[in-house]
Amino acid sequence: MIDDERCEGHGRCYSIAGDLFEPDEIGNGVVRRDGTVPAGREREAELAVENCPEQAISLVED
Repeated sequence: MIDDERCEGHGRCYSIAGDLFEPDEIGNGVVRRDGTVPAGREREAELAVENCPEQAISLVED
């Protein structure tokens, strides 16, 4: 999930994991589809979290 109050639109999430995140109309990151990370893509999701300057991304386990 992305906290839209914290996101500043640097675009690192969708640069790192473009199949998991995408820009909205002003360039802020949004989660694609239902937000489920496909098997084998966990590391990309973790890298997006680690590289967000505002720490706006969090991974939630079911």
